[in-house]
Amino acid sequence: MMDAMKILLLGVAGQLGRLLTATLRGNIVALSHADADLRCPDQVRLVLTQHRPDVVINAAAFTQVDRAESDRAGALAVNADGVRDLAIVCRDIDCTLVHFSTDYVFGQDVARTAPYRETDAPGPINVYGASKLAGEEFVRAICPRHFVIRTCGLYGPNANNFVETMLRKAAADGAIRVVADQTCTPTSALDLAEAVGSLLDSSAYGLYHVTNSGACTWHEFARTIVEISKASVTLEAISSAEYASPARRPRYSVLCNDLWVRHGFARLRPWQEAIEAYLHRGRSSK
Repeated sequence: MMDAMKILLLGVAGQLGRLLTATLRGNIVALSHADADLRCPDQVRLVLTQHRPDVVINAAAFTQVDRAESDRAGALAVNADGVRDLAIVCRDIDCTLVHFSTDYVFGQDVARTAPYRETDAPGPINVYGASKLAGEEFVRAICPRHFVIRTCGLYGPNANNFVETMLRKAAADGAIRVVADQTCTPTSALDLAEAVGSLLDSSAYGLYHVTNSGACTWHEFARTIVEISKASVTLEAISSAEYASPARRPRYSVLCNDLWVRHGFARLRPWQEAIEAYLHRGRSSK
């Protein structure tokens, strides 16, 4: 069925967008920011109306977490208002919308130690998280046929992400300071892209948490990256308070994937296996 689908992909230039283009089957129409800017609703409506896709996958987003603190309007324009307008068009042309959200919709519960379920009340603590929460709520309220996927700590080839930053710093510096009091689940963008493919023949619409399995602190993740890559660098564990940044980050934002599995989708492999595969053979686009 998926081979015959017409899939319109927004955000093709991003790390997830590139991997979705490489892994999805079907008639893929891959569009860049210039082709369909979420800040330009008339352009988005025209493009979608012209192509009449069966599925729209929105991999476009304002992802600069710290910058969002000083550019709230910019973050909301893309992650909230733009997504609202996209959902309206998808509803009007009767297509399925796949939209990506984030673990950063959580964070207010500072005592949390159990993975978040889809039914848990969100509580973002930064502008980025608030903008993404607004966007996913628009999708769920407006477009009947939707998949909203919350994920965490994405990394992929040829992109600015935590893994590539650690590797660059390891090559340039003798020591790296990494926070050790924030727990999450780093997720391979390739694994997520492949998981999306399994959704498209399904009608089990709704909100899902989809990450690699397990959990770690950012310091533990960095240590694993250094060990696998055999980098000669010293890692220093620091607190969030010692790492000054404009945006607050959740102390715990692990996502529970049980609903995903209950609906018959395969659980993603452990984060340790995913990063080992990435560092050994996955750091170039497919």
